Amino acid sequence: MRTAFTELLGVPYPIVGFNRSPGVVAEVTKAGGLGVLAASAYTPEELDAQLSWIEEQAGGRPYGVDLLVPEKFADGDPDNLVASLRAQIPQAHIDFVNGLLARYGVPEVPVAPVADEIAAGFTRRGAEPLLEVAFAHRISLIASALGTPPPGLVARAKKAGIAVAALVGQAKHARRQLEAGVDVLIAQGTEAGGHTGEIATMVLTPEIAGIAGDRPVLAAGGIASGRQMAAALALGAAGVWCGSVWLCSEEDVAVQAIKGKFLAAASSDTLRSPTRTGKPARQLRTAWHEEWLRQDSPAALPLPLQMMLVTEAWRRIDAAAEAGHEGALRLESFFVGQVVGSFDAVRPAAEITRQLMADCEQRIRELGALL
Repeated sequence: MRTAFTELLGVPYPIVGFNRSPGVVAEVTKAGGLGVLAASAYTPEELDAQLSWIEEQAGGRPYGVDLLVPEKFADGDPDNLVASLRAQIPQAHIDFVNGLLARYGVPEVPVAPVADEIAAGFTRRGAEPLLEVAFAHRISLIASALGTPPPGLVARAKKAGIAVAALVGQAKHARRQLEAGVDVLIAQGTEAGGHTGEIATMVLTPEIAGIAGDRPVLAAGGIASGRQMAAALALGAAGVWCGSVWLCSEEDVAVQAIKGKFLAAASSDTLRSPTRTGKPARQLRTAWHEEWLRQDSPAALPLPLQMMLVTEAWRRIDAAAEAGHEGALRLESFFVGQVVGSFDAVRPAAEITRQLMADCEQRIRELGALL
């Protein structure tokens, strides 16, 4: 299939596979799509190793990285960023999280020494080392989320021949990104997992396509099947940006406990909540969110303070849930879109990629037969 996106990136399929797991990124890329790694989940040293591994697996095929570079966030002392951010977390919030884990009997685990460093990367200053690592590798696309790209990123990418993409949730966001010089707009509807706005993909995609001119638009949110991909193309998209669909792939690094919950979930079992990162993000609704919704619970802190507050809690929940701990299983959650209700099996990422494309082509042929 040829679209403005496949021509720009040189890939056979107009499918982007966004995931934190290098294995998913490599398999989507090898299957004909464009794998994009969620780079903000790593320290600079870890990211360097992961990108090197992806390049070995991809064999020269194009791939990309995505960085969360927010415009609004809590900042700290540049000479002591982690400690100065940690000092801003109120003791009441710390006590609340500790009390929550105690009520559910979640056991302690050894503290991860890099957890705060990763959370601090969700600031513009903290993201700079990750950008340096990304530009040191053979990436074909760099995506910026939660705001316009940092000054200099677009110019540096264009000089290196790297396409710049940006996620948008409103028309005004798209106009700002176009003024900043991005090459690809990702129209992410509220159905999507993770950080997302309130406008549905069906409404947002044609609106952004009408603004974008000759720059390709990818539809995101609510796309996990060939029929949904065909619908996105019909709305004016030049391809699709898929995230949630890979969470039930064999290569995804999520623990089996959460994959099992995904398979059992309905499309109505998600919500947008700031309690994981500090910004509204769609995730599987569980007892964790019910606890934060109680009248006596504290409000979520801004990014990245909320992440620093809860990252170790989630490590404990994940580990205990994987071991079958009842309390942790009640709390266990992850970012996922409304398409979770369609998950019925864990499959290889390459198989998912090829099935998406084959079913999309079949649906387009069926629609053509109606004329």
